[in-house]
Amino acid sequence: MTRQLLAVASLAALLSAPLAAQTPASVAQNGTNNADWVKPFTPFQIVGNLYWVGGYDLAVYLVTTPQGHILINTGVGDTAKQIAASMTQLGFKIADVKILTATHAHLDHVAGLAELKRMSGAQVVINERDKALLESGGATDFAFGKNPGMRFEPVTVDRTFKAGEAITLGGVTLTTHSAAGHTKGATSFTLNVQDSGKTYRVVIANMGSINPGVKMTGMPGYDNIATDYAQTFLSQKDMKIDIWLASHASQFKLHEKYTPGAPHNPDRFVDPTGFRQAVLRLEKAYLDQVAKDKREAEEAARKK
Repeated sequence: MTRQLLAVASLAALLSAPLAAQTPASVAQNGTNNADWVKPFTPFQIVGNLYWVGGYDLAVYLVTTPQGHILINTGVGDTAKQIAASMTQLGFKIADVKILTATHAHLDHVAGLAELKRMSGAQVVINERDKALLESGGATDFAFGKNPGMRFEPVTVDRTFKAGEAITLGGVTLTTHSAAGHTKGATSFTLNVQDSGKTYRVVIANMGSINPGVKMTGMPGYDNIATDYAQTFLSQKDMKIDIWLASHASQFKLHEKYTPGAPHNPDRFVDPTGFRQAVLRLEKAYLDQVAKDKREAEEAARKK
């Protein structure tokens, strides 16, 4: 855990900002910095059987069912113990978790998976394209694999899914959607949730931000990265959703929509317009980078 905490400041500067690639200077300005990644946050009910059990910025979602529960994502530091404590505070048990999954296999979202698996006995179920990344503890990452500070405890994957397939448990269905680009197996989840007689279409979106140093002309081990990003934006623009959630609280403006102790109100998270606007801004940043990387590649070719 100590090594993970030491890596947080570095990772915060490297991983994506809510709507664009993040630089070290922007880290302290947009609310996604190392302090926010380890800062605790009071767990709460989002809508129906969907709960927030993450920290101040790193999102962890609990989906409860009569036959056991699903956890989506972890965090850094003592995240497993914090998640278990948040579940207990809400009246649930870590031992009842049956499935562990993630929006993508970067340190800030999966560092606690191995410990959570030991604590709960749950199965780790992940997009098949991120399986090797999880089981290598981050060593096979196309962008960060050579940086020891970005590593995490490897975890054995019990089952994989292809994008478009469903994860089902206790009458709950999570539909998976490819959000590839950030990692090869980055995934968004959609589900229908009932609350007070109303059905909400929820997306837990992996937003298509681009990390510094990543080139749309191709990366070693990820030649078709630009195509994957393009497909992610097309897919997300077509989504018909009510409630928008994401891998980071800052991405869907959690702290503008909710403060601890506020009365339960799922409608505060209904934001299809905000979701679409965020996708369009990220798509523009992607298109700008595609053009920039192409110009730089052409210039480099001319100089040879």
